[in-house]
Amino acid sequence: MQLLTEPVPSSLYEAPPVMRPTSFTVRSGDVMLAARAWGDPARPTVVLVHGYPDNSEVWDALAGLLAQDFHVVAYDVRGAGQSTAPTRTNAYRLGKLTDDFVAVIDAVSPNRPVHLVAHDWGSIQGWEFVTEERLRGRIASYTSCSGPCLDHVAYWLRARLLRPTPRSIGKLLGQLVRSWYVLLFHLPVLPGLTWRLWLGRAWPRVLRRVEKTELTPRPTQTRDGMRGVSLYRANFIRCLFTPRKRYAHAPVQVIVPTLDKYVSPALSEDLSRWVPTYWRRELSARHWVPLTHPEQMARMVRELVEHTEGGDEPETLQRARMDSARRPLSGKLAVVTGAGSGIGRCIALEFAKQGAAVVAVDIDSTAAERTATLVGLLGAHAYARKTDVGSAEQMEALADWVGTELGGADIVVNNAGIGMAGGVLDTSAQDWERILHVNLWGVIHGSRLFARQMVKRGNGGHIVNTASAAAFAPSRDLPAYATTKAAVLMLSECMRGELAGQGIGVSAICPGFAETGIMAATQYVGASAQDQDRMRQKATRLYQMRGLQPETVAKAALRAVLHNQPVVAIGIEAHSMRFVSRYLPGLGRVIARLSMMPR
Repeated sequence: MQLLTEPVPSSLYEAPPVMRPTSFTVRSGDVMLAARAWGDPARPTVVLVHGYPDNSEVWDALAGLLAQDFHVVAYDVRGAGQSTAPTRTNAYRLGKLTDDFVAVIDAVSPNRPVHLVAHDWGSIQGWEFVTEERLRGRIASYTSCSGPCLDHVAYWLRARLLRPTPRSIGKLLGQLVRSWYVLLFHLPVLPGLTWRLWLGRAWPRVLRRVEKTELTPRPTQTRDGMRGVSLYRANFIRCLFTPRKRYAHAPVQVIVPTLDKYVSPALSEDLSRWVPTYWRRELSARHWVPLTHPEQMARMVRELVEHTEGGDEPETLQRARMDSARRPLSGKLAVVTGAGSGIGRCIALEFAKQGAAVVAVDIDSTAAERTATLVGLLGAHAYARKTDVGSAEQMEALADWVGTELGGADIVVNNAGIGMAGGVLDTSAQDWERILHVNLWGVIHGSRLFARQMVKRGNGGHIVNTASAAAFAPSRDLPAYATTKAAVLMLSECMRGELAGQGIGVSAICPGFAETGIMAATQYVGASAQDQDRMRQKATRLYQMRGLQPETVAKAALRAVLHNQPVVAIGIEAHSMRFVSRYLPGLGRVIARLSMMPR
């Protein structure tokens, strides 16, 4: 290891202030690798490997955050930044890149395994390192972001070609479209000419437009782009046509940016075949996560490093742990209000079946605990919380607890609600306050508090608000109930527009006459207690005759999350009422004059 005497240039990437690094070089064969180190060498070492067409400066923000707790090392890969460049294309093969990594860790941590963090082409290299037998015991953990193992990709492609389905072919074609540049980089002359004549100068503008992040021009950008093309030419065709079976020998964490324009999340679907222990962490971000989301990435890296160094596995990491039976909601945390019975309980159970951990929230603590027990029987993590959803203080306490203790919610279902029937003239101010407290304020509190939490985390998420078919149509029998549900529907539509840019979906589910316990507890304003009991019994029988089960509503809620559906009408009556409200509003007003309340 040779220390440099010249001062270290300041970061050319936009980044928060960090401690000044130590600069040094490492020899690997005939290549000199420029490297920098932050933090105390006595602490666990984290090695950062950058991608294409970057150099190690892409890590400056992340390095500054991690250096508070770890010894952090970043180096320019061969041909990039201040490192020297070989002249032959085959000198960029993965075996040579592995030699470089070995030289670096021999220099900075010869007697202790390092924690590897890599992005883009650095991540492709990282997979080579963590599956290379000679490095067994030298890597304590690996965090991969936006760069798969090329050998794994080859087997992924073969599996979808040998057993084609419309869904698998769609994913395959989607990835091929994203990888258009790989073909371009194999053409003679054109890639280098493009970098030399235009792209080198234009790269900051391209990144600003595509990634929505700022990048200060750096003097080596054109050279980095031209030389780095050899990474593709030296490795892609060889690995894809003659893949090796590569099994990881260290714990792996995969950070999946769900908005990545180049690497499809589908490429990490089959990892359990190759990695005995891995965690999958989704992030609502584009490709250049080290630049756009350094705080979130640092948190994920820190959690894994501290755990593999002997610390407890935090809740967020536990949920992200993958097994061979990966399900659509694996690694997600769902908070469901009104989960003590009916639709809420069924949603909690349905989400648990699909792999989610569930927080069952209800004003009835016994009912919430029963739902949590049922969720636990399905093998999912379960928690129960007693909360009055209409209370701002209690909902703030719930959101704070979820954020602090569980790392934040990925899915929130604002489902708690009460029924109320009877005319406007019979509905007192107290009645209005009661139904607004639960049906509307409960949704407002749940939506705004957890949405704020999701935005702060930067992981995206989904909010499902339970409205009703009554939201579509005026009714003389259900004015208070229909008003609250129409407000929930409009709130959901407004929030969907506001949060779309944050990777957060918002759905309103509008069930018809579902057979739940709500009818047995509905208040019929203006009626005596005896008459209310009679009307509840009649309404319950009518709903039972209709036969719309809460399990059906739960499956619709799941589809809303998986497919980011804005409004989901459930049941033929809900679809009919929506159709009438949209295309025949006059007919809807005529129907509203009729009383259908049981007598």
